Amino acid sequence: MGHNADAVVPPDRRFGEEGGRLSYGAYLRLPELLAQQRPQSEAPDELLFITIHQVYELWFKLLLHELEKARDAMSGGELWQARHQFRRVHAVERVLVQQVEVLETMTPQDFLAFRAHLAPASGFQSVQFRELEFLSGLKDTGYLARLRDADEAGLARLRRRLAEPTLWDAYLTALSQRGLPVSDDEIMGSLLAVARDRRSYDDLWQLAEDLLTHDETAAQWRTRHVQMVERQIGTKSGTGGSTGAPYLRGRTRLHYFPLLWELRAWL
Repeated sequence: MGHNADAVVPPDRRFGEEGGRLSYGAYLRLPELLAQQRPQSEAPDELLFITIHQVYELWFKLLLHELEKARDAMSGGELWQARHQFRRVHAVERVLVQQVEVLETMTPQDFLAFRAHLAPASGFQSVQFRELEFLSGLKDTGYLARLRDADEAGLARLRRRLAEPTLWDAYLTALSQRGLPVSDDEIMGSLLAVARDRRSYDDLWQLAEDLLTHDETAAQWRTRHVQMVERQIGTKSGTGGSTGAPYLRGRTRLHYFPLLWELRAWL
């Protein structure tokens, strides 16, 4: 049968040029997005620096969205849905680690050409990154007092994260829904029961492994990040007033889910 150039387009077909309602650039708001890279100097690598960090913030936004869904799925007993969200989270976090390599194409000399223009701005002030830590279980009320120049909207978001359940809280809910005790004195026994009876609790075990992968990959990013900082500025202080690499190095030992790491010693 030959192609009929005059064929009628089905009435429910509203995509592509036939729909004619929304363009690629309009949907992604590209004019607004591409207008947000505004270097403060004439240094050629400042555009790279800004772009990389804006991309990080976009990934952080997506991670918060996916981790919220994973948390709510765990609390709601939809463990398969939580595992689906974690697969996406892990993929994004691997990209975060790999993305450091792009920033390392900038030499220390290139960075020093515009670094002075950054002060007192610092990655320490990333509200979304702290939201990720709070949501994952590293709640730090003292951080709000140390967060200089934050607007009220950012502080309100952090206060909300401090008040809401964490991923670990949601996992404990999932355990309790299966009849496993989750008090401080009993939680390790429940984790051991899950680990030792995979026939009955394999979904809970696999979900615990997803949490651990999230924890491990976040630690890999922290380690990769501090290596990049040491390569760029050595032992200089951070632009936001921190000690720089020594401060970041100390954070590489943090764990979101310490009991899941301790569990290994009990098996």
